[in-house]
Amino acid sequence: MTPLRSWTHFFPPYPGSATPAAFRLVCSAVSGAALSLSYTGFYFSVYSWFCIGLLLLVILDARPPIAFACGFVHTLLFVFTSVPWIATVLAVHGGLSRVGGWAILFLIASVIGILTGTFAWCVRRLAQRSLMLACAGAPFLWVTFEFALAHLPEISFPWNLLGYPASANHALLQLTTITGIWGLSFAVAAFNALLAWTTLAPTPALKIRATFLVAAAFLILTVMAIGPRFVPRTSAAHFARAVQPNFPEAMEYPADWFKTHARDLEEIEQLSLAPSNHSADLLVWPEAPAPFSFEDPQFARHASLLAIHFQHPFLAGVIEWKPAPESSASAHAALAPYNSAILLDPQGQKVFTYDKIHLVPFGEYEPFPLIHRVVASVSDEVGGFRKGSRYSLAHLPGGYAFGAFICYEAIYPGEVRRFAAAGADLLVNISNDGWFGRSAAPEQHLRMARVRAVENRRWLLRVTNNGFTVSVDPYGRVFRPLPPDVRAAVDLPYDFRTDESIYTRFGDWFAWLCVLVSAILVASTFKKGNTAREELLMPVTDIPPSLVTSS
Repeated sequence: MTPLRSWTHFFPPYPGSATPAAFRLVCSAVSGAALSLSYTGFYFSVYSWFCIGLLLLVILDARPPIAFACGFVHTLLFVFTSVPWIATVLAVHGGLSRVGGWAILFLIASVIGILTGTFAWCVRRLAQRSLMLACAGAPFLWVTFEFALAHLPEISFPWNLLGYPASANHALLQLTTITGIWGLSFAVAAFNALLAWTTLAPTPALKIRATFLVAAAFLILTVMAIGPRFVPRTSAAHFARAVQPNFPEAMEYPADWFKTHARDLEEIEQLSLAPSNHSADLLVWPEAPAPFSFEDPQFARHASLLAIHFQHPFLAGVIEWKPAPESSASAHAALAPYNSAILLDPQGQKVFTYDKIHLVPFGEYEPFPLIHRVVASVSDEVGGFRKGSRYSLAHLPGGYAFGAFICYEAIYPGEVRRFAAAGADLLVNISNDGWFGRSAAPEQHLRMARVRAVENRRWLLRVTNNGFTVSVDPYGRVFRPLPPDVRAAVDLPYDFRTDESIYTRFGDWFAWLCVLVSAILVASTFKKGNTAREELLMPVTDIPPSLVTSS
């Protein structure tokens, strides 16, 4: 009877090579810096389709510690070149020196780098079992660690995920309706892995692997070229008056702010009420760019009169002052600030409040209070803002409901989904991106928010203090963008939808599937007696194939 063959007979371990570690690290740095070109400047998505492949090429036959270092260095360069505005914001608005701002950015990059380094280490472990297994498992592992990045306690930062450049294509973007952004990240990572697998093919297998690569590239390019023609067109039955105030960012506000800014307030009220060719039935102001609080009689009077004159609901970003949860039972409860959105009805009465749940760490609150001694505030309320607790919906005439999420919350797919799953027929994102200055951040923010509309098949109104103010239809088309850094108003088309996408109904099912597959794959490399364990103890050198396959 023929003995049962080990799977290493079919998938032999991938041997190591004598490539210098320094060369691997340089290639990893280049791959990270090049990848950032898909998120800045002209946003060429092509870089995202091969830069991770370059990273895989240098880690698949590296020693495990070197593989981890390569993943870490890749992320350092990617973060430094794709989000350098973080250091600028900390220096300009946070009271830090330029060096201090970059030091904090280095800490952020290090946290993400540890995740990418762990991804690289896991891929290398799989490669010690089989090159094919490593390349097949790489996209599952990549999504797993992106998903982990989105769920880190307190300091999660799922900004510029791998799938976002591909979302620029309307046909590819529609995949997110099923899988969320995770499906696009998987598709891009899978093509990168296929590229690495083909590049490392021995001569006898090169032709068949190249055939797979060409076929995959042809399929993707065909979908990108022809697919957008089949994306349905939509029409809108409603318009919202969106006001972009373009207030400069201020660290503090004097007591006479309303008096000294009376002309500014008059101008944005005129923009709010200006006649137009559209019958706008919703007025939207952005996340609070000034000391707007409904507890302040001056603002409350202005806002109520504006809603009455507009004769339709009015949504605005404000700072709400409420009793702190820990002191609510006391007779003299201390008031705490919440970053909120409120809705006023046509009679000027406040009928809805949403308190921002996912606050910006170190900007709106201190996740680790001891760090306050080192890190200055990006907001004058740092450490003071409290988190909301309810994904509440606002109701409009006609029985429709909408969910209003604030600024930074737009980068969290699972959190925005909660509004649609709870019954929101429209999504509204109010933001103040003025803190970012003239950087790539506002456009990066818009590109991520746009995917939230498609994931949930909802119209999205995005209203900001200084740009980009737009509406997005349920298929990702952007309408009537206001230019940045101008004070203006625009009537944005929108409509309501009550159907549920697969992603809205089942949530992050695809990401959890990737987590499960990744766990099984990595756990399999720790089985006692397998060749992977033996190879971990062997020096990584140029091992003759005959010796490897017979071990």
